[in-house]
Amino acid sequence: MMLSSEQHTPLMTLLRVSTIVAPERLETTDILMAGGKIIALGNDLDTPKGWPIRVVEAHDLTAVPAFIDQHVHVTGGGGEGGCGTRCPEISAREIASMGIGTVVGVLGTDSISRSPADMLAKVRGLGAEGISAFMYTGAYRVPPPTLTGDIQRDLAWIPEVIGLGEVAISDHRSSQPRQDEIERIVSDTRVGAMLAGKRGICHFHIGDGKRGLEPLRRLLAETEIPADQVIPTHVNRHPALLEEAADYALTFKASVDVTAFEDAGDGLSAFDAVSRLLELGVPPERITMSSDCNGSLPEFDANGTYLGMKVARNTTLIADWQRLVREGVLPLEAALGLISTNVARVLGLHARKGRIAIGFDADVTLLDSELQPQQTFVAGKCVYDVSNTE
Repeated sequence: MMLSSEQHTPLMTLLRVSTIVAPERLETTDILMAGGKIIALGNDLDTPKGWPIRVVEAHDLTAVPAFIDQHVHVTGGGGEGGCGTRCPEISAREIASMGIGTVVGVLGTDSISRSPADMLAKVRGLGAEGISAFMYTGAYRVPPPTLTGDIQRDLAWIPEVIGLGEVAISDHRSSQPRQDEIERIVSDTRVGAMLAGKRGICHFHIGDGKRGLEPLRRLLAETEIPADQVIPTHVNRHPALLEEAADYALTFKASVDVTAFEDAGDGLSAFDAVSRLLELGVPPERITMSSDCNGSLPEFDANGTYLGMKVARNTTLIADWQRLVREGVLPLEAALGLISTNVARVLGLHARKGRIAIGFDADVTLLDSELQPQQTFVAGKCVYDVSNTE
């Protein structure tokens, strides 16, 4: 009996690689994936004869957990200089070509011409193209725009919504939320997430205002909200803010997120920021990196007048991460936490992502000796292959 073309589609994929860093180094070199999961690890794994299976012979490549970018303007950011300054959407290929298998979409300054509904449509579109995609409800402003009219309902009823963000504080573009407003939206996010069985983090955009992280310090010091509920990002915007972020992380045993700015300006590159945080004693497991890609990189004068902008890309994220490994700031095993294992824990996805282990999502990136992504697998399917130029 002939098989249909659908039946000819491989049900399994077997990766044969040089090394598996899971993020700890394994003695095994084979990864068997089926049904979107990793189902076996071993050496010289046998597979049932006659079964539809794709074997990838990659004996010169290293397998690592596919990277996770928790801050992506998937529908494009920008707009601070008018409609002509809106940034473009990101494509699935742009994501996967950097070894990234999972993204979390954010809205930024503009939640008028863009909306959580646009975000959800884009996230589902990326999912249809093979990327594992989630989103935060809300945007810069408070009260946050939502899909259902309520933060808790968004978290409870919409699978793709895993938190609130990016809420802007200490920034002239923020809605200048009062302390009680910050406490209320974080509390709503926490309860909605509990009802949905999610982590429900609040992802806070930190501007270059003089208040810095003070609103979040007060939140954690004066309420019962746990530190792992709150993630400040862009903490490398300027040196003083990074120093404050180190103290914040150590005081509250909290995580902080470093942005891979293409042009750090008066701030620090992601490479320099991670290096400095480590020097100040912040444990590597408390640090994450994200790209802010397809967001705007606006320039303002001292009075807050818009001067111009660039569009952020995710290439800097991978370049700065590679440099941390190449220059010996962190070994590969620990560095993977910055863009994979730690991020999965922060987002509450650590039971299924951020590791190469049996039962975990089959999200695997294959790196060459220069740490360049050659192939990216998400849920066991190859969504990027450097040799495919289409």
